[in-house]
Amino acid sequence: VKVDLETVKATGGHTSSEVIKDLKRRRLIKPNKTFSYAVSKGTNFSTEIKKQATDLTVEMLQSGAWKNSEFKKFNFDSLGVSPNGGHLHPLMKVREEFRQIFFEMGFEEMPTNNFVDSSFWNFDALFVPQQHAARDLQDTFFLKDPAVANELPAFWETVRDVHEKGGYGSIGYRYPWSIEEAKRLVLRTHTTAVSSNVLNKLAQEPYRPAKYFSIDRVYRNEAVDATHLAEFHQVEGVIADKNMSLGSLIAFLDIFFQKMGITNLRFKPTYNPYTEPSMEIFSWHDGFKKWVEIGNSGMFRPEMLRPLGLEEGVQVAGFGLSLERPTMIKYGVDNIRALVGHKVDLGMVQSNPACRLDKKMGKEVFQPTVIATDN
Repeated sequence: VKVDLETVKATGGHTSSEVIKDLKRRRLIKPNKTFSYAVSKGTNFSTEIKKQATDLTVEMLQSGAWKNSEFKKFNFDSLGVSPNGGHLHPLMKVREEFRQIFFEMGFEEMPTNNFVDSSFWNFDALFVPQQHAARDLQDTFFLKDPAVANELPAFWETVRDVHEKGGYGSIGYRYPWSIEEAKRLVLRTHTTAVSSNVLNKLAQEPYRPAKYFSIDRVYRNEAVDATHLAEFHQVEGVIADKNMSLGSLIAFLDIFFQKMGITNLRFKPTYNPYTEPSMEIFSWHDGFKKWVEIGNSGMFRPEMLRPLGLEEGVQVAGFGLSLERPTMIKYGVDNIRALVGHKVDLGMVQSNPACRLDKKMGKEVFQPTVIATDN
């Protein structure tokens, strides 16, 4: 053994592999690898560190420096920097929740791609008189070019007669109706202009109950404050059926807002030119510590429905609310300008969680409720 160890020590090995194995097994020796390198000058040898270019720039192309530049090779195996994903604005989160609630309750979505409409559809077809304050310049944005619509729908004369002379149990407004005023183009002040158009198309079909909704932008010439903007989103729904009543509407609104987790509601009588009876909808705002109006509702008047072509006995319940105020309540925002406009904090958009409205499990089916009254 001693002789074998001296041989290994002197030569770094042994002629017999069996001896090597026996010595390893007895742990008298252990393998030891030695690496050696030979360094010599290459073709690109330099005593200076030359920085490689990573991009081909406009300056390189203009000066011709790219011809003598050495470019760094791309590493296609590297993962690179992960790009930041897009973020949904809180309004869009709540909007999608609204849409899903409407779909759960059997509503159809109305097309809302007309931001500009004639005063006829925006006001006259809704039985809003041409002298109404809402049609003043301080409340409505009128277009300058083009200023008027090319034509009105075929039933415009029926609308004119209802305004001037009345009909369907009404005496009308008794004023000279102007077709020039009806043709004036406006930025729509509410999506009810869309609803009236859809109801007119519904009247051309054989009778069927219908439920429609829309969520889109509307424009009001209003002073901007903590709860008002000149541009905001309106959520609107209409329910057309026979034997509808105000009780049916209240029952529906209770279910609708419960699906959003809003249960603390109040209804207040109000006036709308195209609904009677009419109600404002209020919800308690913990941030403001007061009741905040979140919507308007009512039963469409026959002076509006019959000229649109809907048959006798068909009632339509309508309701509208802003998208911004429920979003403020849900996310605890106390100033609407922090939610919409140029002062919005992008960090707020990126950090806010997904909207999960506290909806009830299951799907409640809306059934019209007929309230009997003693005459």
